[in-house]
Amino acid sequence: MSDTPPDRLSVNPKSPFFDQALLQRGIGIRFKGVERRDVEEYCVSENWIRVQVGKTMDRKGNPLTIKLAGQVEAWFESSAAGEGDAEADPEAEA
Repeated sequence: MSDTPPDRLSVNPKSPFFDQALLQRGIGIRFKGVERRDVEEYCVSENWIRVQVGKTMDRKGNPLTIKLAGQVEAWFESSAAGEGDAEADPEAEA
């Protein structure tokens, strides 16, 4: 796996941009210089995030969201499984 998160990712399982394996690694989002934990979907190349509007739901029971435009940065909060584990403590093998 790469250390660069995808350009677009969603937490909604019905979305074509949903990826469970990447979400389990943890994705950090910085929007307009502020770290956000409430992001439902993001797109780095188009500079927008989608966040939930309060506790409001639509008629199908999905949360209502709003798209906010601005500078978006994304990163992985943890390394990929198996990457760097052998390099982390080379004396452990000896």
